[in-house]
Amino acid sequence: MRTLLFKICLLSAFFLVSYTPAPQDFQGQAFYTSKSTMDFGNWGRRMNEAQKKQMMARLKNRLEKTYVLNFNKEASLFMEEDKLDAISGATDSWGKNFARGEQYKNVKENALVQKQEFYGKQFLVKDVLQAIKWKMGKESKKIGQYSCFKATASVPTSELAWYDFSWGRLREANRQNKEGAEKETTTEVQITQIEAWYTPQIPVSHGPGEYWGLPGLILEVSAGNTTMLCTKIVLNPKANLNIKAPKKGKEITKADYRTTITGKMKEMRDNRGRRRSR
Repeated sequence: MRTLLFKICLLSAFFLVSYTPAPQDFQGQAFYTSKSTMDFGNWGRRMNEAQKKQMMARLKNRLEKTYVLNFNKEASLFMEEDKLDAISGATDSWGKNFARGEQYKNVKENALVQKQEFYGKQFLVKDVLQAIKWKMGKESKKIGQYSCFKATASVPTSELAWYDFSWGRLREANRQNKEGAEKETTTEVQITQIEAWYTPQIPVSHGPGEYWGLPGLILEVSAGNTTMLCTKIVLNPKANLNIKAPKKGKEITKADYRTTITGKMKEMRDNRGRRRSR
């Protein structure tokens, strides 16, 4: 009997020692804050400093956001945390129509699944991950307790904010259409310069938003007028994290989503114009 027990214990010890955790067994959470500056454009010239500060306070929820990134070796889920509006005390439901939805990225499968909502209609955008050709730098700095290295890239602006729409952008598209397709094809493509800081101490290829593909978790990224900074990291939390692709919504590609939402915005503008003319 003792011999049998000894064999069972020896066999159990062998399996424990030889066990190698699967990629999904390693998990982590990274919390980010993002801050954006506001370009007042031509109409800003008619505003004094007090008016500009008041406008910034009203738009605080859209200029300052908080996010959480759940990740394992292969996949990540990036979500915005809801905040109350500083003026009304309500969540910014209007702004959600033009904001990034819950975003799932799988670096092994090169897959993006992003949930988007536009005035109550649910979309499930499925596409490949945005290709980013990083240039590795030699500069380094500390972010919290982590040693980070710099990387830079250049990406078409429209590819980074494919989910973001504005009436100004719609007017610009209409202007180009009126000027003719020939001129439109010669229009210079806007490029966004990206600066990222990643840490090899967390060897995963994830990052916030559209950013990924570096040999370490991206803790800080600046692009255009927005900077995202990681403020807290939790590795292997006790509770199992939700790192699954969203499933509800009409399946659509990024290109088709842009076409669909642009069409809906034109329809809304035309309907509003017809009501005013009555």
